[in-house]
Amino acid sequence: MSEPAKPTTASAHSYLSGARLALAGVMVNAFLGIIKILAGLLGNTYALIADGVESLLDIFGSLAVWFGLRVAAAPPDDEHPYGHGKAEVLSAILVSFTVVAAAIGLAVQSIREIRTPHGLPATWTLIVLVGVVIVKELLARKVGRAGVLIGSTAVKTDAWHHRSDAITSALAFVGIVIARVTDYAAADDWAALFASGLIAWNGVLLLRPALHEAMDTAPSKSLEEQIRAIATKVPGVTALDQCRIRKMGLDFYVDLHVGVEATLTVREGHRIAHAVRKAVREAHPPVADVLIHIEPDDELDDDDE
Repeated sequence: MSEPAKPTTASAHSYLSGARLALAGVMVNAFLGIIKILAGLLGNTYALIADGVESLLDIFGSLAVWFGLRVAAAPPDDEHPYGHGKAEVLSAILVSFTVVAAAIGLAVQSIREIRTPHGLPATWTLIVLVGVVIVKELLARKVGRAGVLIGSTAVKTDAWHHRSDAITSALAFVGIVIARVTDYAAADDWAALFASGLIAWNGVLLLRPALHEAMDTAPSKSLEEQIRAIATKVPGVTALDQCRIRKMGLDFYVDLHVGVEATLTVREGHRIAHAVRKAVREAHPPVADVLIHIEPDDELDDDDE
């Protein structure tokens, strides 16, 4: 009823666009990580050192997204007839675990620093943190908008990875201010500990949609309703039964049971199936393929064999 499934050309361009953003994130994280670690060492603040280490760890997350999107952009082959879109969601899962692991490491080291006496952090480190928060939040918003625009779970996860870095830096700023005002040197370490909890929670929140997508969880009901509405308007369609949708990377694949008059010829049923497929794909470009199952409309209520 339809030609072999083939990811859309637009999705391939979107994969590569997301990969470029991930690569830009690698360079930004490398630069900021080195700056923060040096400032933390010179300014006597573990919160800033921990923040810098997290930025360097973020490099691996962004590289995972970059690699996943590059693989996902590859065309279908004999071993992967539906394309390589699952690489995109696998990279999102990997990044989510990286966020949680970084949070745990940050928490452990923060507790060690709280128990170890040390001097007050330098006031000038606040300037570094302000610059970091601004850069990372701007990057998070840019990457986040791109993730929503292209519908990429991995890119949206990478955006939150950048935002978690901005949150860590903002809390480090608060901790250093408290430390300077109260003469309590461990205040910035407590700030780092609190930040680790927020980062871990964000990592869990990021992991859930990625796992749902990997498990082929059905997308929003609104998409199904739109597809049903489009198919119903195609001449010759008298009823609709099952409509199953799954997401493969940036593309959607639809299985649709269409009812037609029982007296139609095979050729007529075939023509209607192609008309439905064409109508759905034209109305929703992210839909890569629609597999149509034609049934006599008087048998739609029967159990499928």
